[in-house]
Amino acid sequence: MLVWITAALGLIILLLAGDALVRGAVNLSLRVGIPAMIVSLTIVAFGTSAPELLIAISAIDDGAPGIALGNVIGSNTANILLVLGLPAILSRLHTSTCDTRRNYVFMLAATALFIVLALTGIFTWVSGLILLAALAFVLGDALRATLKHRKDGKVACADGADLDDLEGADPEMPWWRIGVFLALGLIGLPFGADLLVDSAIDIARRFDVGEAVIGLTLVAVGTSLPELATTVMAALRRQADVALGNVIGSNMFNLLAIIGIASFIGPIPVDPEFIEFDLWVMAGASLLILPFVWFKADITRRWGVLLTALYVVYILAVLA
Repeated sequence: MLVWITAALGLIILLLAGDALVRGAVNLSLRVGIPAMIVSLTIVAFGTSAPELLIAISAIDDGAPGIALGNVIGSNTANILLVLGLPAILSRLHTSTCDTRRNYVFMLAATALFIVLALTGIFTWVSGLILLAALAFVLGDALRATLKHRKDGKVACADGADLDDLEGADPEMPWWRIGVFLALGLIGLPFGADLLVDSAIDIARRFDVGEAVIGLTLVAVGTSLPELATTVMAALRRQADVALGNVIGSNMFNLLAIIGIASFIGPIPVDPEFIEFDLWVMAGASLLILPFVWFKADITRRWGVLLTALYVVYILAVLA
């Protein structure tokens, strides 16, 4: 029982520290004059992926790379099936208000690249360079598209270029408060990650399940909670574009940034079970939302039930 409490405590610390780091970094950037648009495309994107990154680094340091890779694959599957499914049950997601097709194509390309590299059997620093190069291309394209929208006098659906769109943005925040947020984030993230990873390894050993399974389930669902909360609020506010954009962006960063950076800490072997099953489930889930993105079909309550049910079936299959 204690190990579950420790894991939950580690997850809570991780999520709170990640939020504190984002708030501190956003307001520090705004105070020193970095435009909100650049903050949204870089600092917020990286900051919200900080928990997953710290988990990956901690897992590799502790000799449990299966948790690092399982967390990324499991989170991407959960982001689509669970994070879009549950909110759709609460409120139909109207996806006709925004065009996310370009970012969706990038997400599919990132998924394909990730799978190709995974089929080699191991992620090395060379794999990391390839993934980070792809990330740089995506960020550069997003910046170019956002600047073009601004020049044309349009507002991109998810360009995040307004201060109101940046969570926790306060240009007048005192320096001492910015420092507190940054300190809490920088101290809390590694502490929470170590606590969660150590607990996850302990759970895997006690229940005689693989580290990959723990990464795909417990850790993946836990680190998907911020995306789930954001998407639920977006659904209730009738902001389907935010919901879809959040999932697509999160999945791209998980694939390209998390494993891209973590592979420089140490090699990440790919469990054969990932190649046989989980990678293809992740790819299938990514393709499953094509009608909603490409043809702007609404994600109805029936679709929400189906997506959520598919995730439950997947989890049962993993645990079996």
